[in-house]
Amino acid sequence: MCGIAGIIHRDGTGDIGSEMTRMLQSMKHRGPDSTGFALYGPPDDLFVMRIKLADPNEERDFGWGDRLERHRDEIEHRLAKIGAMVDVIHGDQEYAYRVKFRYSGDLKPLADYVEDVPGCEVLSLGHSLEIIKDLSDAESVAERYALGGFTGTHAIGHVRMATESDVDISGAHPYWAYPFSDIAVVHNGQLTNYHMWRRRLERKGHRFQSECDSEIIAVYLAQKMDDGLSLETAMKQSLDELDGVFTYLVVTADALGMAKDEMAAKPLVLYESPGLVALASEEVAIRAVIGREIDTKDPYEREVLVWHR
Repeated sequence: MCGIAGIIHRDGTGDIGSEMTRMLQSMKHRGPDSTGFALYGPPDDLFVMRIKLADPNEERDFGWGDRLERHRDEIEHRLAKIGAMVDVIHGDQEYAYRVKFRYSGDLKPLADYVEDVPGCEVLSLGHSLEIIKDLSDAESVAERYALGGFTGTHAIGHVRMATESDVDISGAHPYWAYPFSDIAVVHNGQLTNYHMWRRRLERKGHRFQSECDSEIIAVYLAQKMDDGLSLETAMKQSLDELDGVFTYLVVTADALGMAKDEMAAKPLVLYESPGLVALASEEVAIRAVIGREIDTKDPYEREVLVWHR
């Protein structure tokens, strides 16, 4: 079933870590297995990278901690070797790290080189995007990663009910559009031409971290924008080229967008004011942030909407 949510402050910043936590926690019943956040803090000259070195549900032995520490040290060594100047590397969990660094080269060789470390997966990379995802509900994940103090401009999130894959971080949403900076997607539904688009994108040199169709949407949109299209135009093209029943939310460094397929079978509720836009699979998630009775609407079939901060 799953649940998705998005929020953007168009005229400033907000406590998006706390806001997205409340939105997702209110939809815990739609997806109790894992929770994910894509949060956009103030843009920085430095890159910020979120990585995981293992899944929390992996069987642990006496060498677990030493192995993860060696791999973390190897990542720092590799970043330095490829020309990145590490500013800080912080362990949110023993298996999950946040790295800030200065770098002027292409992101793909850097991300590929880092992911050559055994067990390492780059969850996000950009100047403002940070993807945090883990097992359990939103409040538990937010507490584990200290998201209550995360201030920024916009965010999307996802609560997952695992129906077709394992309960692990790799199967949790959102998905970064590897290797494009600051682009991520969450979606509710299913792409029926997933394999065709995966093959097409792989022929362009892309590789994927998962079997999830949300990742296909993210890379598809990022490639279209890299080819020169605007976000809105790329999203409109997706409604003609991606088959299935779906509603998705996409975020870039300065925008939040939503799209529904022509059947509009997957629910999404929209609240819009001059300074704030919030969307979610259920109205209860928006009320969890607004805190009062609100007027909402349901976007129409084949509707594409984009808001900029």
